[in-house]
Amino acid sequence: MRADILASLNAERAARRAAILVTDIADGSQRLVREAEIAGDPLGPVLGKHLASAKSGLVEADGRTLFLTVQVPPVRLVVIGAVHISQAMAPMAAALDLALTVIDPRTAFATPERFPGVELVAEWPEAVLGSRVPPLDRYCALAALTHDPKIDDPALKAALTAECFYVGALGSRKTHAARVARLGAAGFSPEQIGRIRAPIGLAIGAVSPAEIALAVLAEVVAALRRAPRPEAA
Repeated sequence: MRADILASLNAERAARRAAILVTDIADGSQRLVREAEIAGDPLGPVLGKHLASAKSGLVEADGRTLFLTVQVPPVRLVVIGAVHISQAMAPMAAALDLALTVIDPRTAFATPERFPGVELVAEWPEAVLGSRVPPLDRYCALAALTHDPKIDDPALKAALTAECFYVGALGSRKTHAARVARLGAAGFSPEQIGRIRAPIGLAIGAVSPAEIALAVLAEVVAALRRAPRPEAA
């Protein structure tokens, strides 16, 4: 690999941006396609498919065999609320290779005993996002689960500003309507607010904390893989 390509790959990795290395099997020539360049690339549809799946592999294009090396930042899941749903979510997130962080200033809930082996931050979201917790970005998902606007709203604002690939919030339609009004008053556009998945999770009729956790994680995966969201009946 040429030194300039390696340096560019490392720069994209350090900045938590995706990229695809395209290698021509016949002559060994290589080029790097950054995520922002994929839509305008001649191989755009193929590159987009591989980026969505995060899978490297061989492809045929214009009579040539190419190997696509996909570099995607590790996906982070930030959960606001050390609640029963997030407890159930922790082992499922680990199985999905999602780096989980749980944030909740309520120290009675945010305890290592309730969340063994989980990155747990018992502080207010606005105090730690970007400082103790790495900044949110497009390869982060955020789920707000406390029902408390004082805790959830600052995190939702941070997630919308950072353009996280998934933003979800627990609560009824009435609760969400009030949330929409607050975010609108804070200067967020209808398009930005419309990115919040609320009610949170795929519509599978979930009732228990474990079922809700499953529904939320399924929706996170669908957003990550750019799968269409089924409409609720």
